[in-house]
Amino acid sequence: MQNKICASVAKSKKQKPYLYIMSNIQLIIEERPSDIGNFLVGRLLPFREKRLVGPFCFIDHMGPAAMNEHQNIDIAPHPHIGLSTLTYLFEGSMMHRDALGTEIEINPGQVNWMTAGKGIAHSERTPERLRNSDKFLHGLQIWVALPKHLEQMEPEFFHADGDDIPTWQEDGVDFKLIAGEAFGRKSPIPVYSPLYFIEIKNTEEKTLKIGDSLFGESGLYILDGSVSSEGNTFGPKNFLVAKDSKLCEFTLAPNSTVYIFGGEAFPEERFIYWNFVASSRELIEEAKQRWLNQEFGQVPGESDFVPLPPQSKNVK
Repeated sequence: MQNKICASVAKSKKQKPYLYIMSNIQLIIEERPSDIGNFLVGRLLPFREKRLVGPFCFIDHMGPAAMNEHQNIDIAPHPHIGLSTLTYLFEGSMMHRDALGTEIEINPGQVNWMTAGKGIAHSERTPERLRNSDKFLHGLQIWVALPKHLEQMEPEFFHADGDDIPTWQEDGVDFKLIAGEAFGRKSPIPVYSPLYFIEIKNTEEKTLKIGDSLFGESGLYILDGSVSSEGNTFGPKNFLVAKDSKLCEFTLAPNSTVYIFGGEAFPEERFIYWNFVASSRELIEEAKQRWLNQEFGQVPGESDFVPLPPQSKNVK
């Protein structure tokens, strides 16, 4: 029997931002507001009941946000270890600079993939050409944890244009394989563990059966429109986390956009502190000291940096 998204819902008395599902869906995570300085995002992962989905350990929905000539994104140089960052914009532009000397503007449909490995610092800012004008920003920022044997690899950076990303249409549904492997296709993004990050769009109501192309753990984020199964409908800003990746049958309402994140889970636990992800607390403590000593390399063109958060913030 094929597993389906179906809902026998046990509601919490405290109105927690998720619902347990007595089917193939393990839980539903509602987007939660999170302040990242001068910008409010909707956070999907990490979540107290689900730290990772496959290797995905952090997913932020940025915007949609309209900014005037006095408002800009200015995230000063900050460090990462043990992960790759992926930036994917729907609208707007962002300037990326890192300690490798990379300086590149990311635009809608492109993919910025920075692998921190043993450690890298980078900044994210509104491009100079847009700083004194009205602007708009909307997209996803994602962290993908590295497998244990690659946690200490040398940092790398990769940029892909929209034309480089596999895109196809089946039965009136548009698919894009932003990263990883699925449906017999492979994205050019150099990932380091088995995973997939898929965009699905439609204009007319469609029922999809895609479970055979997925593996490991899987989650489906609804950006626009809705997803239905067995008489139950889930709207925008919900992240449906499956028990075994078999999101194999669901119906998209007209003009929906959804994203599927997933892949093989790691055998070891991952600890997250601030911008650090590691398989051991020792690696995180070491990274904290290195950042205090400013040993992550200088980002060209940058002189300030984000200070280490208070030591009272626990490693999770």
